[in-house]
Amino acid sequence: MRVIEAVRFGGPEVLRVKAVPDPHPGPGQVVVEVKVAGVLWIDTAIRRGEAGHLFGVTPPYVPGAGVAGQVTEIGAGADPSWCGAWVLADVDGAYAEQVLATPEQLIRVPPGVGLREAVALLHDGSTALAVFERAAVRRGERVLVQPAAGGLGTLLVQLAHVAGAHVTGAARGAEKLEMVRALGADAVADYSEPGWTDQVGPVDVAFDGVGGDLGRAAAKLVVTGGRYSNYGWAGGAPVAVDEVRREVTAYGLEQLREYEPGRRARIERMLRLAARGTVHTVIGQTFPLSRAADAHRALESRCGKGKTLLVI
Repeated sequence: MRVIEAVRFGGPEVLRVKAVPDPHPGPGQVVVEVKVAGVLWIDTAIRRGEAGHLFGVTPPYVPGAGVAGQVTEIGAGADPSWCGAWVLADVDGAYAEQVLATPEQLIRVPPGVGLREAVALLHDGSTALAVFERAAVRRGERVLVQPAAGGLGTLLVQLAHVAGAHVTGAARGAEKLEMVRALGADAVADYSEPGWTDQVGPVDVAFDGVGGDLGRAAAKLVVTGGRYSNYGWAGGAPVAVDEVRREVTAYGLEQLREYEPGRRARIERMLRLAARGTVHTVIGQTFPLSRAADAHRALESRCGKGKTLLVI
């Protein structure tokens, strides 16, 4: 089978196609034939050498975490009902044609949810639900989401809209802003334009996946008693909790590790919301496995909308 291997830390060109032996399941394991693999922004940060230490990753390695596909083989002791099932597999080394998983890492894809949509909800969906619930958004509150056009941001916009909040989505460019409005944002702002914070005005809650100067600007918009939640740093260094004024409750990147308990339940909840049509995933761009480097370039250019996937 083929995998994508990062031969060293560096630019997208370090991602190479490699042929490796097909996996065979050990006791209690299954083989999943991968149809779709998710591409996360953190994948690009690890590849650049900026975040590998956070996850214990050293080259050479197979990037990615999370796939959707069909169970094609089961090992001794595994429940035979898994054979042939369409599943999400919450595993590392996702840029591959086949992966090994244990039943504890599998989630059945419910009727009405496609494999691409399911993968889009595996990480971004569970994280969006976790940071949203931590912030305890209430009906009528003013909520800022940035970047609102990304895989996670599009879900936060919808969750806040369903909760009855007044949602402002910040992104770059008219096309992205139009999409954010269609997802339920009451207002939009282009944070590449001067004076964008004046368009947003004061907010009760700010969800920030950009970081850097834009993240600090968002934090300053939060009113006394409000909440600021940083979940990423796509546009600069993450905003630390101690950078936010004391009158605001701030959640930093350390919150993400706190959300590991209950993660599976959140994924299943998001899948149910998707099956009911309450939330919709935005699949912005797809690439074949052999073009994983192009998928990373697309993410790093920040020109794409929604979720980026590898389709196998």
